[in-house]
This record gives sequence, structure tokens and C-alpha cells, in this order.
Amino acid sequence: MGLYLLKRLLATIPVMLFVAVFIFLLLRLTPGDPAAMLAGDYATDAQIEEIRQKLGLTEPLLKQFIIWFFNTIQGDLGESFYFKKQVTDLIAARLEPTLSLSIVTILLTVSIAVPMGVIAAYRQGSWTDRLLMGFSALGFSVPVFVIGFALVYVFAIKLDWLPVQGYKRISGGLLPWITYLILPSLALSVIFIAFIARMTRTSVLEVLGEDYIRTARAKGQTESKVLVRHALRNAAVPIVTVIGFAFAILIGGVVVTESVFNIPGLGLLTVEAVLNRDFPAIQAVVLLFSLVYVLINLVIDLTYTLLDPRIRY
Repeated sequence: MGLYLLKRLLATIPVMLFVAVFIFLLLRLTPGDPAAMLAGDYATDAQIEEIRQKLGLTEPLLKQFIIWFFNTIQGDLGESFYFKKQVTDLIAARLEPTLSLSIVTILLTVSIAVPMGVIAAYRQGSWTDRLLMGFSALGFSVPVFVIGFALVYVFAIKLDWLPVQGYKRISGGLLPWITYLILPSLALSVIFIAFIARMTRTSVLEVLGEDYIRTARAKGQTESKVLVRHALRNAAVPIVTVIGFAFAILIGGVVVTESVFNIPGLGLLTVEAVLNRDFPAIQAVVLLFSLVYVLINLVIDLTYTLLDPRIRY
């Protein structure tokens, strides 16, 4: 296990290097000049060129990359062109809202999707199964921003039960914190509930016909114990896999939800950085999302050995 873990950690180095090179070149080879964005519409060519020199954008691409790369591996992500702050400080300030939204969403998703999938598998072919799977199909079909605006219209504008937009830090109290996260978490969780519920149903159905399920029933165990202790436990590997992938996607895919609900997280930071061609901020956020995705995949692989003792690395 230790050797496997070391190999996987070492394997992240070329992955992150590839991501660093790709995002660096992509930003500089696509149209758009951050110096022109900062200078404004009425700036002269001389003023724009002066800003480019201050930002170091007049240097050769290779030199720019080497400077940025070695600063990054030393923990210096540079200064934001647009916000005029250190990128590490920007990320630190925006990290809590994104993590809060992602954690609440994944907890809500798992608590709804897994029981829903198990019930659908147990009631295969019944109206309950069709109703739950119909909801799953609907969850795949409706975009997140449509769900978000619908929830805002009903629960925030019409009923006035929940706030429309914004975020309250957990240090300000648990109730305000969770109140501001209910609507965005619901909007973001719908598609993941649909996906995980369908995967859970499929996985549980595959094991319900196994001999050990019939043996458990023959011993007189209740259906709830059969479903939870035997069926769900033996179907857990693919379910945990999709839950892990869902969490990884959540971390990097909250852009739309944070924009709709005006949550000052990494997603909104990404939108603002892209609109203003803020190279240091974009590069840092993409690297962070990539690293999180790689580490979550590693955690998923290690979890397999806990769920299935037959798996060894």
C-alpha cells in the first residue's frame, strides 16, 4: 500500500506539469490582452505597452513560463492583474464558500440519491421505480441555472423563506451559514442526485440476484438488513466511485451556481478572472482544481480496499 501510494503521488507530478504548460499557453495564445483591459478604452498604444512591460508580458513565452513555474513551486502564485492582490490571498478568501457549497451539496446528494437508488432497485418495475427514475431523467435534462432561477423565484421571491443571493461565513453562525447555502445546494445537487441514484439502482440490481442475497433471506433476515448489509455493501465500489467523481466535479464546477447566487467563491473568482484576462488568478485556480481532482481520485482508489478486502495494491 505504501509503495502504491508513493507511485500515485509521484504520478501527479507529470499530470500537474502538463496542466501548467497547457493553461499557460492557452491563455497567451488566445485573443485578448490583459494590458488593454487594465488600461481602459481610451488608453493609447504607448500606455498599453507600458502596462505590458510592467506585467512582464513583453518577455519571451519561455522566459515567462520559467519565471512563473519556479515561483509557483515555491508557493508564490504571483499578483493578480485585476484585483491587485496576491493570488494566494484571493484563493484563501474564496476557498471557504466553495468548500462549504461543495460539502453541503455532496451530503445532500448522497443522503437522497443512495436511498432513492436502493428503493428503485428493490421496487424494480413498480410505479415507485418509474417515478424515481423519471425524476432522474428530468434531473439530467434541466440545466443548473434554470433550476437555480426557479428555486429563487419560488422560495426567495414568492415565499420569502430564504435569501436570494450571497453567502454568510460559518464564523458568523451556523444558522445564517446553512440558510444561504440551501438554495444553491439544492440547485447544484439535482443533476448529481439523478446520476448517483441511477448508478446506485444499477449496482444494487446486479447484486440482488446473487446467491448470498438468497441465503441472507433464507436465514430470516429482514429486507432492510438484506438491502443495507449485503446488497448495498457489495455494490458500494461503483457507487463510491461516482460519488468521488461528483465531489471532484463539484469543486471545479460551481461556476454557474456561484454566479447565479452571487456566492464569492472560487467559481465566481474564475469568472471574474477570465472576463478580465487575469492570467495569474486563472492559472492558480485551474492548477488548484486539477490537484484536487487528482487527489480525490487517489482517495477513491484507496477507499476500495476498505469496501472490498479482496482488492489489494
